Amino acid sequence: MAGLVAEAVQQALMQHGVLLDAEALVSASAMAGAVAAALPFLPHAQRLAIASLKGSWTDLMSEFFRATAERNARADQAGAESVDESPTAGPRKSPSRPLAERASELQSMLIEDWAGEVAGSTYLEERLRIPRSTLHRWQRRGEVVALRKGGRKHVFPLAQFVDGRPAPGIGEVLAAITNPRLAWFWLTRPSAELGGRIPIEMLREDMIEDVVRIARGLS
Repeated sequence: MAGLVAEAVQQALMQHGVLLDAEALVSASAMAGAVAAALPFLPHAQRLAIASLKGSWTDLMSEFFRATAERNARADQAGAESVDESPTAGPRKSPSRPLAERASELQSMLIEDWAGEVAGSTYLEERLRIPRSTLHRWQRRGEVVALRKGGRKHVFPLAQFVDGRPAPGIGEVLAAITNPRLAWFWLTRPSAELGGRIPIEMLREDMIEDVVRIARGLS
């Protein structure tokens, strides 16, 4: 999938008159990587819809570049007008929404609609060979993300496991963001403080220190 997106980005760049120099190729690869990283966290129906696109990637990328250029042009014009009207005023930035405010919203949403693929202890025992006793021990110690579903049942996001164990750093993040839903929501979304990277992907690559530092700053 990442290869298809990268090729489509390159073709779209050429259609918009951008020469494929080193910088353009890096941008194409970065965009393809971002798409590939986000796919595992989408609901199953959305992944199927994306897979059905097949030959439409180039058109989609072209539309993306066109819309981005128009949006930037509007933003530049609005910024110029703002400076003319109030020369002494600095640029206004919309504050990011505090993570804690999302708690009630996530509580009312279906887990499958925002958390990606999840599974219960039976699946993890049969497919990933994680004994129930081990899973429950991790849960008691706060070393694995467990999302309550229904009454007392918990499900576990699959993207947090590496070789049958929680990714390193999961426990530290849960210690900083004690609400499991908020913790997993933050772990699976691009973080501006991490340069737009997705925290769980960084943990899976053993890039723990920066992720934990940012998580602690959110509490």
